[in-house]
Amino acid sequence: MFRFGEPIYLYLLIALPVLVALYLYSNYRRRKRIRQYGDPLLLERLMPDVSRYRPDVKFWLQFAALVLMVFMLARPQFGAKMETVKRQGIETVVALDISNSMLAADVTPSRLDKSKKLLSRLIEKFNNDKVALIVFAGDAFTQLPITSDYVSAKMFLESINPSLIATQGTDIRGAIDLALKSFTPNEGVGRAIVLITDGENHEGGAIEAAQEAASKGVRVFVLGVGSPDGAPIPKEGSNEFRRDKDGNVIVTRLNEQMCQEIARAGNGMYVRVDNTNNAEKTLNAEIDKLAKADVETQVFTEFDEQFQVLAWLALLLLAAEVMLLERKNPLFRNIKLFKQD
Repeated sequence: MFRFGEPIYLYLLIALPVLVALYLYSNYRRRKRIRQYGDPLLLERLMPDVSRYRPDVKFWLQFAALVLMVFMLARPQFGAKMETVKRQGIETVVALDISNSMLAADVTPSRLDKSKKLLSRLIEKFNNDKVALIVFAGDAFTQLPITSDYVSAKMFLESINPSLIATQGTDIRGAIDLALKSFTPNEGVGRAIVLITDGENHEGGAIEAAQEAASKGVRVFVLGVGSPDGAPIPKEGSNEFRRDKDGNVIVTRLNEQMCQEIARAGNGMYVRVDNTNNAEKTLNAEIDKLAKADVETQVFTEFDEQFQVLAWLALLLLAAEVMLLERKNPLFRNIKLFKQD
């Protein structure tokens, strides 16, 4: 892998074309003045020690050295490698319900947006932990495999919306089963499944799936989003609400009883998500109680500094520029005249 440690210095390269333009303009003015004195060919014979090309060579040597010094200031680095390190942490798989009912606005700004903001703050508090993202509705699939890359986790979280899954429903069992397959094989690691749902249109089998998770040492926390009183489901891209086949507005309600039963079966806790931050605080406190164990993480290490090579090349170019005189060496001219005699 190649990178620059201080890439901001690369902006200095913008000034280099200006230097070239000024030099070329200076040469043009100098040649114009010479032509005012007389025939350039005659003047060249009258000044045999003056070199026509050496000033240009000296300038380009200086220019090349300047370019190398700019890259040297930017600190080019090369040779990073992946290294496995062990840190103390836990593993958490988040299963987020993205069915259409999660668009209801009985919590602000909506059930889904509130859940995403809560998860974003949860991820920010992780330290040396691993997290995975699963989305589900009528089906479940992995949005982000388990990782310690929290930046990617938040990026994937932002892209989640109900259009990711065409099949509607709330397949909680499928989400828990997929979550169990998402953990690493590491031994002794505290593991948790955070299930975020309104529990509506539940398709069965969730209690058994939560019990299986508990038997494997995985705690299932359920965050119930919404209110038991319910709210209509808005149509995306319009100000209207979804209706059933009879034309009645569909009202979606939080199924708290189902959420509580799943959390109890999964040896976890049920937390109601409302317009406060109480759910976030409660979940953080419970996750902190999980046993932390050595978690293997892949990290980039050993970026080798390469500016030394550029420094030596720039030094050689400057040395060549200093040793190259603008005038021809009289000794060589005398040797040439001696041979002609």
